[in-house]
Amino acid sequence: MSREVGKTIAQVALNWLLGRPSIATVIVGARNEEQLRQNLGAVGWKLSAEQVKKLDAASAVQPSYPAWHQRSTFPDRNPPSV
Repeated sequence: MSREVGKTIAQVALNWLLGRPSIATVIVGARNEEQLRQNLGAVGWKLSAEQVKKLDAASAVQPSYPAWHQRSTFPDRNPPSV
């Protein structure tokens, strides 16, 4: 996907994190000025909805017990998060 948007993998990852509704801030680290500049390249553009969906699917994890059990047993009380 980084080639698709013309950005580095780190820039795509940081941009995706910044767009997540549950993320309030992202702390980046850099060993030198070039890394800092690359990290800053994660802002000022947006991933498409389809790209975000692909990244969401790639990073999805199976919830641990009891969350997976409660969701399947009581779907009306535990709707899937969006």
